Parts: sequence; structure tokens; C-alpha cells
Amino acid sequence: MKLSSILKLCCFFLLVSCHSSKMTQQRKATHKNSKMAVKKKKTTSEKDKSVAEASSTVSTMATTGVASYYHNKFNGRKTASGEVFSNNKLTAAHRTYPFGTYLKVTNVANGKSVVVKVNDRGPFTKGKELDLSRKAFMDITDNPNKGNLQVNIEVVTP
Repeated sequence: MKLSSILKLCCFFLLVSCHSSKMTQQRKATHKNSKMAVKKKKTTSEKDKSVAEASSTVSTMATTGVASYYHNKFNGRKTASGEVFSNNKLTAAHRTYPFGTYLKVTNVANGKSVVVKVNDRGPFTKGKELDLSRKAFMDITDNPNKGNLQVNIEVVTP
């Protein structure tokens, strides 16, 4: 009886080790393939060209949504475009507009507007369309204590 238990245990370990070896090989192959799929970095001129191409496909129709503003903790950090963020510049984050796109953002409540440059991605909060720099937000709000604004957004040329 002990011999049969030992044989069963050995078979179990053999099967487990074969399975884990196969999984390790699959992981290595996947890792190798992912390294091969890494693209070279685009040069500045290639980025500018892709922004221009993408800009031509973006709808110029005005949209309406909720805008909020960046917390001061993001000052000095790099944005998704690679620029250093400053709450004192007229910039914005949008999920889909290409970097470098200029947007006219108008507060629906008071008609004040500001032109901002998209240089980041976001906001990632459900129901928000745009994250503005603090300067841009304060330029169009009547109430600096309010964190969200209903805005119209339209693409403009600088």
C-alpha cells in the first residue's frame, strides 16, 4: 500500500513539473514575441506628421461636456505628450484629440471662453470630457470654489 502511494505521488510530481515546464516555455515565447513587437520611437517630425494627419480626421463639430482642472500635485510632471505640466499654462487633457490640437473651451453658464492646447490624456473619471490646467479653468469660471464646469468644446486653429 505504501508503494502504490509513493508511485502515485511520483506520477503527480512528474505531471506537475512537465506542466510547469510547458508554461515556462510559453511565457518565454510570449516575452520574446512582445520584445519583437516593440516599435522604434518616432522622431519629432514623424510625431508632427501623425498629429497633423490625425487632426484632419477629428470632427470640428462642437461638443458639450464637463470640464475639471488638474490638482497642483501634477505641476512639474511629464504629460502623456512628453511636455512638462504647468498649471500656469493654457493646456488640457482629452482622451482622443491628438496632442497639439487647440480647443476653444466655453463655459456654458457665463459664455467666457479660453483656447487651450491638448498635451495630455484624460480625464479618466466617468462623465468628464476635459481636464483643464488651473489657469484655463480659472479664466472661464465665476466660482473658483467649484471644481466642474459645463463647457462647449470646439477645435480651432491657433
